[in-house]
Amino acid sequence: MTSTAQARARRRDRRVYLRSHPLLFGLLAATRGRAARRIGGTVLVHDAAAYREALTGIPLDRTAAGTTGGAAREALSGAGGVLFDQEGGGHRAGRRSLAEGLGAAGVEELRALWRPLLVRGSAPLGRGAEVDVVALARELAGSVAGALLGCPAGPLVLAEAASEAAAASVRGHLPGPPRPGAAAAAAGAAERLRGVLGGGDALDAMVAVAAVNTTVAAVPRAVAWCADAGLWGQAADAGLRPRLALELLRVTAASPVLPRVAAGAGSVGGCPVRGGDRLLLVARHAAGAHRRDPDGRDPAGAGVARLVFGAGPHVCPGARLATVLLEDVLEALAGYRPVVVRSRVDRRAALPGWRVLTVGAGS
Repeated sequence: MTSTAQARARRRDRRVYLRSHPLLFGLLAATRGRAARRIGGTVLVHDAAAYREALTGIPLDRTAAGTTGGAAREALSGAGGVLFDQEGGGHRAGRRSLAEGLGAAGVEELRALWRPLLVRGSAPLGRGAEVDVVALARELAGSVAGALLGCPAGPLVLAEAASEAAAASVRGHLPGPPRPGAAAAAAGAAERLRGVLGGGDALDAMVAVAAVNTTVAAVPRAVAWCADAGLWGQAADAGLRPRLALELLRVTAASPVLPRVAAGAGSVGGCPVRGGDRLLLVARHAAGAHRRDPDGRDPAGAGVARLVFGAGPHVCPGARLATVLLEDVLEALAGYRPVVVRSRVDRRAALPGWRVLTVGAGS
């Protein structure tokens, strides 16, 4: 691993931001010099301590317009509670319902599902053929989400429906003038997802959206970085691989920005916050993704790396699953030492990522 190789990996990964949401991420880059900065009614939060403070010390309105929960409630109106916008007992009950599937024992059961898929999906590399890691990630994500939810549809059908529901919702909430028909498109996509799920409630839909979109965004970006930076030696090392996986999740930060709205007054990073202020919590900056390269031998530390999963009572319940899945992806590919053959950014996806990431076996 050299600094030149890491720089090459960083340049490729930066393209997923610059070609999908260039204005938003240009603004975030321009304001990251301060822990927190106010621009009108919006407070941008970059520093790790301020990020934790915002998630654990400020009362949040998780159903407000422009937040993840608000978008979910609009798109999934008429159904039961939504995991990402609940507080108190409803939130705790929703998280408990996922605990079995996302805990240590549940993840081990899911590994029995995805490991054969990884063996089959990576096998073409051994024959000199190429593999699209995005297509592989979609199958993995759809299979895992389907198993968690008991979905009757096939994994690729579920993955496509969950991806479109997320993309339609995000398109309706991006900065700028209102997009004609965006709300109707988001509602239609959400209804199609519920149909694919065979009914169910909004919690099922949100679990599908979160599991599919974060996996499809994170896994190909992590593989590309590993290939470009020459990290396959670490990926092949059973002792280093868990730390490398967490490092790759840190620098790729599948959900790079968490939009929230303050429900009451407080202070974040020395910046006063008023009730109703919009908070843009920049997970990738809090985790140091923009300034520290991934290295399993010299990791940033779990306390920093895990900030990409949130903090406090609303930390992502799928953090363990995401980390273990990536570990297994790296293990399956490491023997082939893949190199990136071609890549194309997905400009429509809800999260920054690749539409195509084709790899071939390296030397």
